[in-house]
Amino acid sequence: MKVGIDTFGCDHGRSGLGSYLSSLTAKLPVDNQITFELFGSEVDRYTYTGGKDIAFKSISVPDSLTAERLWHSFRVNSFGKKQNYDVILYTAGSRMLPKFFKIPGVAVVNDIVTNLFENTNDLWLRKQISRGLSNADCIIASSQYVKDDLEHSKITCKHIEVIHNGIDHDMFFPSSPEEQFTDTIDIKPFAIKRPYLIYASRMQNAEKKHVELIKAFTLFKERTSSPHRLVIAGSEGAGSDAVHRAALASSVASDIFLTGYFPHENFPELYRGASACIFPSVNEGAGLSVLEAMATGLPTACAKAGALPEVAGENVLYFDSNNIEEMSNAIFTIINDEKLRKRLSEGGIKRAKCFSWEKTTEETIKVLQKIASECH
Repeated sequence: MKVGIDTFGCDHGRSGLGSYLSSLTAKLPVDNQITFELFGSEVDRYTYTGGKDIAFKSISVPDSLTAERLWHSFRVNSFGKKQNYDVILYTAGSRMLPKFFKIPGVAVVNDIVTNLFENTNDLWLRKQISRGLSNADCIIASSQYVKDDLEHSKITCKHIEVIHNGIDHDMFFPSSPEEQFTDTIDIKPFAIKRPYLIYASRMQNAEKKHVELIKAFTLFKERTSSPHRLVIAGSEGAGSDAVHRAALASSVASDIFLTGYFPHENFPELYRGASACIFPSVNEGAGLSVLEAMATGLPTACAKAGALPEVAGENVLYFDSNNIEEMSNAIFTIINDEKLRKRLSEGGIKRAKCFSWEKTTEETIKVLQKIASECH
């Protein structure tokens, strides 16, 4: 069996989808019965291989959203046939898909599609992705929440399988006693003074709730004069301007640090140096950032929304992201309640062990084999 893996739509590795693809390919098995081949822009030839010897087919397409969409609309099927793929895995299934599949197609969906459609005026996205997801041979949903959302969105794909994202436990693990006593976290090119709170999320849209978090943090600081800083680590996006304005307008602006793009491999150290993870996003389909924070033993507070309750269980402190007062109180509690911090830390580590990229990759390959077998 020959599997084509689409790398288009993964932001050249600088997003959650990019991390997903890199983590998945890192665990691909060496199997004489299965051949894997990545395809996409030449610039990504080595982005997702992690040093492994994985074949890559370069596509001569301008590095633009329009050009990549047109290629998927008119060329991906003929390309897949020419490459003799038995099945294609569309990693960015809610961004890049053909309308119809001449080569069996499996679409990965990590996003909440109803939010995606409601928050865009992009008619191509709505029509092409809706039709493509409905016609795909199978959809891999990152959570039961995403699966339910797809069904409510009138996506009529016959097969929707839930496969949760994994965690790289070789990267994300609790801190050592030595790390806990350092005053500054030195992650080039940053030197971040402790204590600090961390929110790792791209500044993509209003549902990420960066602005509300800044307001809640400001209220917390004004009431307590706590030494804590707020570190927001994530790439610029459509919501960046609003986040920067909110940070500058805060009375504690000097204690708010926006890092911009932050390499995924450096997040474990960032988490281990933090006092707590505050995650207010309400449109998470996978909840991977919360799980990674939990895996390091970091006490975590997050919105009770999207897939977060499904993946985190009772091992986080929940709050309403639209209630600034409630979020501010949650920040105070998770910093000062030592008994709660111990419970969340221990429970988070245990819960995170239920997720691994080995398991995710194994289950994904089983789906690919099933679809390839049924369609040939």
